[in-house]
Amino acid sequence: MVSNDKLSGMVRHAMRMMVGTLASRILGLVREMLTAALFGATRQLDAFYVAYTLANLSRQLLAEGALSASFVPVFSRTLTENGKDSARELAKQALSVLLFGGTVVVLIGIFMAPLFVGIMAPGFAPEERTLAISLTRALFPFLLLISVGALAMGVLNSMGSFFVPAVAPALSNVAYILFLLATIKNLSVWNLVAAVLLGGSCHMLMQWYWAGKMGIVLTPSIPKKDNAELKSMMTLFLPYAAGLSLNQVNPVISRMLGSFLEGGSISVLNYADRVLQLPLGLFVIAISQAVLPMLSRQDPKDNIGFRDFIRDALRFNLFVVLPVAIGLFMVSDEIIHLLFYRGAFSEWAWHATATALALYGLGLPGMASSTVILRAMYARRMPRAAVTVTAVTVCVNLCASLLFMPKFAYAGLATATAAAFTAASIYGGCALSRNLKAPLAVFDRKWLIKIASSSAAMMISLLMLRLLMPYPQEAKLLVRAAWLGFAMVSAAAVYTVSTLLLHCPEWQWIKDALKRKKTVKG
Repeated sequence: MVSNDKLSGMVRHAMRMMVGTLASRILGLVREMLTAALFGATRQLDAFYVAYTLANLSRQLLAEGALSASFVPVFSRTLTENGKDSARELAKQALSVLLFGGTVVVLIGIFMAPLFVGIMAPGFAPEERTLAISLTRALFPFLLLISVGALAMGVLNSMGSFFVPAVAPALSNVAYILFLLATIKNLSVWNLVAAVLLGGSCHMLMQWYWAGKMGIVLTPSIPKKDNAELKSMMTLFLPYAAGLSLNQVNPVISRMLGSFLEGGSISVLNYADRVLQLPLGLFVIAISQAVLPMLSRQDPKDNIGFRDFIRDALRFNLFVVLPVAIGLFMVSDEIIHLLFYRGAFSEWAWHATATALALYGLGLPGMASSTVILRAMYARRMPRAAVTVTAVTVCVNLCASLLFMPKFAYAGLATATAAAFTAASIYGGCALSRNLKAPLAVFDRKWLIKIASSSAAMMISLLMLRLLMPYPQEAKLLVRAAWLGFAMVSAAAVYTVSTLLLHCPEWQWIKDALKRKKTVKG
């Protein structure tokens, strides 16, 4: 069995990231609300999102993927075994490699922008394609900014600092919002480009500064051929980067096929995705980032101990994410109406975005599980398995998109995404079980009954609320916000009380984590 100290430690780190991420994600929603009010859902904005998707690939590839997967385990081990000086030198040499590789990618992106846009948005008219190409070239330097920020995040996470990396995107969003408000009199899609680059700079500088405060000043250093730790990192990085690059095909599929649908389809999928990023970042990314350093310190020969830890990590993840998924599915119309229905945002955009959000919500448990499973594969150095899991996601997404899009349009693309991540989590769990030579046994009958009963109680409470006290669509903003707030709080209360009465073990882990936190402060 896994010790309570390890579980409470994982929960404690995750809770720190959740607190920091909350501000970032709320500001991210404010950012999208402002963008929606100013630009609505138009083909011009579709062109910006195509360009932003191309330039933003590094966030998943580096910030939440291959860099943390390869750098964090090696840096953590070096810090523990060889001390801060060796770890500092590894970080500096890794920065040099990152800057060189990132610069090459940026130059390729600028030069190959016409080809990339042609692949991602084949349905665009010539003038729309020309705009998307120009926007892509202007946005590609964002990749360098976010990559350096990702390296600093890896340093901070390895040294036990989770709050600053979680809150850094908040500064980025503040910069974005303030820039748009300051330039609102001369508004164009190019203002969005400048706002993104300004926000990326703030995101990078905050984490770079804090890493320096903790004794790791990230300045480039010439990589040494005899640096075994750097070689180990690059050996892990390349296959993970290949796998995660494959994963970036998923947003490309949505953008590419969405370009054949009516104008605004790409934008509504993006708005729904931005709302999804709040629970995704608040819970899923926070938990997976907290899990990785702890998994890296597990004895690789202790298969049962590793299995027990990852099983409980997955259970905690689902314990948190399932009620969120239910809430997104059941009140998506009300959420989107409150957040976006104003200004240039039309009634069609409202209902379309709400539909996409509800369908994305169905895939949230799969997204959560596959993310944690991939972290476990990184820790056990299973690059081929990680690539295969990603390949399953892409294949299912493409096939389901082609199957559903002709009849259901943007809703078919959202359904395909949900199905893809669900399939990937199932396949990944089986692959990890084979490697461990033991079943993960996440869905133990006793645990499953408790979670299913609590989820059903929450769902019934939301249904009753919608029937007895419908959402006041024509009321003032504060009244509508109060309704949604009451719906969320009451549903959370039902789930909380139900899981407490059923003695779900996750509450003990949270209690232990809070006790430990108070002890450390004292």
